[in-house]
Amino acid sequence: MIYFNVLIEETGESYRCSPQESLLAGMERLGRKGIPVGCRGGGCGVCKVEITSGSYFKRVMSRDYVSVEDEAAGRVLACRVRPTSDITLKVLGKMAKAVCRTQPAASAAA
Repeated sequence: MIYFNVLIEETGESYRCSPQESLLAGMERLGRKGIPVGCRGGGCGVCKVEITSGSYFKRVMSRDYVSVEDEAAGRVLACRVRPTSDITLKVLGKMAKAVCRTQPAASAAA
């Protein structure tokens, strides 16, 4: 089976995603607690990402969350996009809070 590499810019994490599954399905396999998953059907906007490089096949998404301008700029819903090459993306929307959370600095007092 063919897999493409998907890189999340903010964290440097990557995962494999087949052309038969959505970017969200692959992202869920990262096993991160707190990654919000909404309707999985393009209607809630929870999984909004910006594709910064790579090619993909996209399905219909709610215009409430992805405008024509967003779509033209590569801002799409991860549940409605399947990779056709390696992908680099930035996490937007409600997912950014969970995926891109920075680790608290270690306490200097010991």
